[in-house]
Amino acid sequence: MSDPHAPLRDDVRLLGELLGRSIALQEGPELLELVEEIRGLSKSARAGDHEAFERLTARLVSLSADEIRIVARAFSHFLALANIAEQHHRVRRRAERARSGERPGRGAITDGLERLQDAGLALSAIRDQILDTRVELVLTAHPTEVNRRTLIQKHNAIAALLEDHDWRGDSPRERASIEAQLAAEISSIWLTDEILRTRPTPVEEANGGLLVFESTLWEAIPKRMRALDELLRAGGAEGLPLDAAPLVFGSWMGGDRDGNPNVTPSVTRRVCALHRWLAADLYWNDLDRLRAGLAAEPCSDALRARVGEGREPYRMLLKDVRSRMDRTREWARALVHGEESGVTDPYLDPAEVIEPLELIRSSLNEVGAEDVARGELTDILRRLAVFGLTLARIDLRQESSRHSDVLAAVTQHLGLGDYTAWDSAERLAFLRRELQGRRPLVPRIMEASEEVRDVLDTLEVAREQGPGSLGAYVISMARGAADVLAVELLQREAGISPPLRVVPLFETRDDLEHAPVAIAELLDDPDYRARNGDEIEVMIGYSDSAKDAGLFTASWSLYRAQEAMARAARERGARLTLFHGRGGSVGRGGGPSHRAILAQPPGSVQSRLRLTEQGEVIQAKYGLPGLAERNWDRALTAVLEASSTEGVAPKSAWIDLMNRMSEVACDQYRGVVRGEADFVPYFRSCTPESELGSMNIGSRPARRKSGGGVESLRAIPWIFAWTQTRLLLPSWLGVGAALEVGLQAENRETLDEMRREWPYFQTLLSLVEMVIAKAEPQIHAHYERSLVPEGLHPLGASLRGSLARTKGLLLELLGRDTLLGEHAVLRRSIDVRNPYVDPLNLLQAELLRRTRGGDEGLEDALIITINGVAAGMRNTG
Repeated sequence: MSDPHAPLRDDVRLLGELLGRSIALQEGPELLELVEEIRGLSKSARAGDHEAFERLTARLVSLSADEIRIVARAFSHFLALANIAEQHHRVRRRAERARSGERPGRGAITDGLERLQDAGLALSAIRDQILDTRVELVLTAHPTEVNRRTLIQKHNAIAALLEDHDWRGDSPRERASIEAQLAAEISSIWLTDEILRTRPTPVEEANGGLLVFESTLWEAIPKRMRALDELLRAGGAEGLPLDAAPLVFGSWMGGDRDGNPNVTPSVTRRVCALHRWLAADLYWNDLDRLRAGLAAEPCSDALRARVGEGREPYRMLLKDVRSRMDRTREWARALVHGEESGVTDPYLDPAEVIEPLELIRSSLNEVGAEDVARGELTDILRRLAVFGLTLARIDLRQESSRHSDVLAAVTQHLGLGDYTAWDSAERLAFLRRELQGRRPLVPRIMEASEEVRDVLDTLEVAREQGPGSLGAYVISMARGAADVLAVELLQREAGISPPLRVVPLFETRDDLEHAPVAIAELLDDPDYRARNGDEIEVMIGYSDSAKDAGLFTASWSLYRAQEAMARAARERGARLTLFHGRGGSVGRGGGPSHRAILAQPPGSVQSRLRLTEQGEVIQAKYGLPGLAERNWDRALTAVLEASSTEGVAPKSAWIDLMNRMSEVACDQYRGVVRGEADFVPYFRSCTPESELGSMNIGSRPARRKSGGGVESLRAIPWIFAWTQTRLLLPSWLGVGAALEVGLQAENRETLDEMRREWPYFQTLLSLVEMVIAKAEPQIHAHYERSLVPEGLHPLGASLRGSLARTKGLLLELLGRDTLLGEHAVLRRSIDVRNPYVDPLNLLQAELLRRTRGGDEGLEDALIITINGVAAGMRNTG
C-alpha cells in the first residue's frame, strides 16, 4: 500500500531545495553552506547527539549580525514553506478520498449527513435543521498574524502552483515549467522585506482581514452550498432555498475598541465603507461575467415588461444592475477616503439586488433554461444570502465601565446622582424605568469627557449604517444584567433602529460563575423579553479566564457556566446563542473546532453558534479554497450533530472529581503566577515579552496599562511570549496538580471512565497532550542560561520539573510511553519542524542577550526569529 503522505514529503523537499537555490543565488554559496551546516547540527542534536547541540549553540553564538539575519531568514522561510505544503496536502488528501470513493474524513459534509441519518434522522428533518441553523465565524484582528499581506499572497500563489504540480506534473515539460514558477515565487519572497515597518492602522488591519473573502471565501461558499444542495436532492429531500445561510461571517476589525484607542468612530465608519467597497467590486465582477454569458433572447412577459422592447433582454436588465453596482463601488470608495462621490442611489439593502436577479432566474426557468439559472446566477444569489452587501457584519465591542461612565455623566448633569456610585439594584431600577419611558434621557448639549464623547459618537456612527453593516454590540468585562440594559438604553437614545443585539462577554472565573444569574435576571424581565423575544446571546472569553485561573480550571469553569446558562435559558423558554471567544493557542481556547463544538455541554448548542477566528488562524483555516471548504464543512456538521444528538452529560461522580481537580489546578497555577515573588521578573527576563511590542503586528497596544504585573498584560502576548521560548507554560501549568488528584487510587476508576466516555474530557486531554508534545524544556533552559539572572534560575528549574511531572502523569493516565502515539501525522509534523525551529530559538536567545547588552542593529534579525518560531509552532496566540 502506497504511503499517502509521501507527496507531502516530496513537496517539502522540493520547496526546500528551491529555497536553498535562491539563497545561493542571492547571498552566495558560502552562506547556503552555513545554513546547511546549522541544519545538519540541529538534526543531529534532535537525534540525541548532545555534543551536536553544544556545537550548534556555539556556532550560532559565533555568527556575525549579517550572518544571523540570513540564517534566521532561511529557517523562517523554510517553516513558512512547510506550512504551505502541509495545508496543500490536507486539501489534496480530501480530494483523493472523494475521488476514490473512500469514506470522507470526520467533519466532511457527507460524513455529517450520514452520521445524522445513522442516528435516526430523516434527510428531510436534517434539511429543516440546516435551515434553522445559524453559525457565525467572526474574524478578529488580534495581533498573532505575523505575515505581511504581500507574503500571504505569495504563499497562496505557491499553494496554487503545488496544485498545478499535482495535476500537470506528469509531463516533464509541464513539471519543469511549474517548478520554474515556484522558484521565481520563492526568489521573490527572499527579496521581499518580511518585516512590517510600521504598525498597521485599524483600517489597514481590516483591509488585510478582507483578503480571505476575496481570495477564497467568495468562491468556496457557493461551491459548498451547491454541494450540500445536491446531496439533499440526491437523497430525495428538497434542495436548499437560495436565501439559505446556515453559516455566515462577522468581524471585529474596525469595531473592537476595547483597549484600542486607535479604533475611533471615524475608523468604524471607514471600515464599514471598506466592506461595502470590496463587496461591490466582487459583485460587479460577477455581474459582468453573468451579463457576458446571458445573450439569450427568449424571456418571460414579466422581464419583457421591465426592460421594454429590444434585443438581449437579460443583458439589458443586468446592464442597469451592473451600472448601479459600479456607482455603489464608487460611493463606498469615496466614503473610505473621506471624499464626496455625488452618488445618490447606492445599493444599501441586498433585497435591491436580489429582486432583479430573481426576475431573471424566474424568466430563465419559465423559458426552459433551468440549467442556465442554476449556474453563475444561483451562485450570486447564494452569495447575497451569505455575504449581503458587506461581506461580514462588524461587531462593536467596548468595555462595560465606559458605558457606566456615560450614564454617570448624564445622571450628574441632570442632578440625579452618580450612576457609578449606585449598587446593582439601583442601577437596574433606573435602567428599567428609563427603558419603559419615552422621554429622551441624554441631553443634546452636555459637557462630557473625551472618553464619554467617544462612546456617544460611536453610537451615532452605528445609527448611520445601512442594513447588514453591523452585527452585535459586545460588552467586555460584563458583570451582570445592568451592563446589558445600559447599552440597550444608550442605543435607544442614539436612535439606532433596529438596535444591535447586546451581548455581554463574561471573561474571568468569578464573572463566569455569575453569568447564569445575569441570564436569569434578563429573561425574567418582561420588558427585556418584549424587546428581544425568546433569543439571548452571551459571549464567553477563553483568554482572560485562562490567564486568570489556568487552562484546566478555566476550561471547567467555562463548561459549567455554559451548562448553567443553557439551563437558565431553557427553563425560561428562550434559546441561548453562545459566542465563543477562542484564540489560536490552546491557552486561549484553541484547538480543532469540530471536536470542540462536539465537546460542548449537551443542550448548549441549539442550532446557534458564534465563534471567533483570530490572527494566524484565519489564514491557516481559510487561506486556501480547499481549506475554506473543509472548515466550512467541519463547523456546520459539528453544529448540526451537536444540536441533533443528545451528547454525553457528565455523571455526578465526574463533576465531583472535576471540581476537586479544578481547585487544586487553580491553586497551583495562581501559586506560581501570582504567589511566586520572582515570577514576573523571571517572565520578563526569560521571554521576549517586552520586545514583542516592537513587532508591528497589530493596532492594539499589548498592555492594558503601562507597567504592572501579569494582570496588566493582554492574554495574547502572554501566550505568545511563552510559546516563543517553547515552555508553553500557560497551557499546562496546573494540569499536573489536577492529574495527581485524579490518579489517586480512590479516584482512578472514575478518571479512567471520564477518559473513555466523556468527549469534553477527551478533548481537554488531547489538547494538553499536543501542548506538552510541543514543549521543549531544553530550549527553554537555554533562554534561562542566556538571559535570566542566576538568582532566578531555581524558579525555572522548578517550572521545568513541573512540566516533566505533568508529562509523566499524563502518560500514566493515557497508558502510553510516548505522547501523540495515536496521532502519527501530528507527531511527524512536529518532528519535521523541530530541527528548523530549534536554531531560531537559539538565535533568538542570543539576539536578546546582545540587544539587552546594548548592541544595536539587531532588531530586524530578532523580529525574523519571532516570525519564524511563530510559523514553526503554528498556533501562537
